[in-house]
Amino acid sequence: MPRIGKRVWLFGLVRTSIAISLIAALMAGAISCRHQAPAPSAAVPVRPHERPNIVFIMADDLGYGDVGFNGQRRIQTPNIDHLASQGLRFTQFYAGCTVCTPSRCVLMTGLHTGHCNERGNGDEDNPINQPILPQVLKSAGYDTAAIGKWGIGEPAGPNVPLKVGFDFFFGYLDNTHAHNYYPTFLWRNDDKQALANIVPDERASGAGVSTNKAQYSDDLFAEEALQYIDLHRATGRPFFLYLPFTIPHANNEARQHGMEVPDLGQYKDRNWPETEKGFAAMVTRLDGYVGQIMQRLANDGLAGNTIVVFTSDNGPHKEGGHDPAFFQSWGPLRGFKRDLTEGGIRVPTIIRWPGHTHRNTASDYIGGFQDVLPTLAQAAGAPTRANLDGISFIPALEGRADAQPQHPYLYWEFYEGKTSQAVRAGPWKAIRMPMNTGDIHLFNLDADLHEDHDVAAEHPDLIVSLSATMDQAHTPHEIHRANSPPATMPITKNE
Repeated sequence: MPRIGKRVWLFGLVRTSIAISLIAALMAGAISCRHQAPAPSAAVPVRPHERPNIVFIMADDLGYGDVGFNGQRRIQTPNIDHLASQGLRFTQFYAGCTVCTPSRCVLMTGLHTGHCNERGNGDEDNPINQPILPQVLKSAGYDTAAIGKWGIGEPAGPNVPLKVGFDFFFGYLDNTHAHNYYPTFLWRNDDKQALANIVPDERASGAGVSTNKAQYSDDLFAEEALQYIDLHRATGRPFFLYLPFTIPHANNEARQHGMEVPDLGQYKDRNWPETEKGFAAMVTRLDGYVGQIMQRLANDGLAGNTIVVFTSDNGPHKEGGHDPAFFQSWGPLRGFKRDLTEGGIRVPTIIRWPGHTHRNTASDYIGGFQDVLPTLAQAAGAPTRANLDGISFIPALEGRADAQPQHPYLYWEFYEGKTSQAVRAGPWKAIRMPMNTGDIHLFNLDADLHEDHDVAAEHPDLIVSLSATMDQAHTPHEIHRANSPPATMPITKNE
């Protein structure tokens, strides 16, 4: 058995009964509040041998237009595009927020940023306060692992992976540590695993810039993921493998040389700025990991009973010397990371589930990260608690659009810069900046996907209604304000 396999297996056996008891108690005591979805997702009877494995692959700061299946032509993503051809791609699927921590908190809790307890970078040690995705899946008998960037729990805090339902963790806990692709250590469960990299200017978190660049973190994550898949070829137990890679996030400490990658590959001789060669090489390297994972699932006989999800935690960044305009990373949208315009929050998303999704199809279902927990729980036969903001979109996955419940609205809030809120209801998108008190800008996405034309003055009744929706969706919250660029105003166009 592989070295990690023994540890994962032991964690699974020892912790499962404890986790199930804890989840039952938490679900019974969940506090009711005004959430969009009024009822829990019913558990679907699933025989143990039919429970699908789940592999959830998430990029970091990958734009809607950075992948071939969404129109990218300069950066090559053949494996991701092949995955899209095998499954269902979503054209209107949204991240939980426009930066890392709150987006991941939405993903794990099923609550939007008006309700979840981590609403910005700096909130990582706020207790999450409800069962999250791995705990829910463990209640249905799943082994669980997270490999990559966690970002919603600091070392020794209440939200480290082993305290919230994961049997095994390997990667970064701290967001700034995850800037460094060549760190001196990574976390293996609760212990630091030393690496061969040298970082003379290393910060307490582990952030910095390596001088010898010996071991690339995302390569290690891919290797660990392949071992984990091999383990379950042998055990036959259903598993949830969460793979939040850090590519193509910048190493901010490297300033204008932040696109850290072992080599430039096929882009080495392109007549592009070095930083953009690095960005393209990072995305194509991520594409290679996706290909390795899909091949290993096939080789191990697991591909036919595994749900594979591919997405990104928010829109493209403008950091580390990279300019998202170079590759039109936002695609047909406008804006980027830290904006609540579509480019900051609409993300490339694919789901492949043999026997349920149809090959090479697209869905215009309007949903987001808050829907992941109830959807995967239903697929696994696990119950979820009431008062989630997310809803299951299994009918949309299966091509049964007429049977798919719809959100009355989707909601986001963002606490950096000037602060901002956004709500989408049908074709209408409203953005208020600053939160609670600012003017509201209104766009009809059916007619104006690029959000160029503010039509607020023409629809005063809608402004009143959507303002009330924002007020209802928001619950008070205090957050550490990170030093970061302010979000751009909605009327600013991409150049």
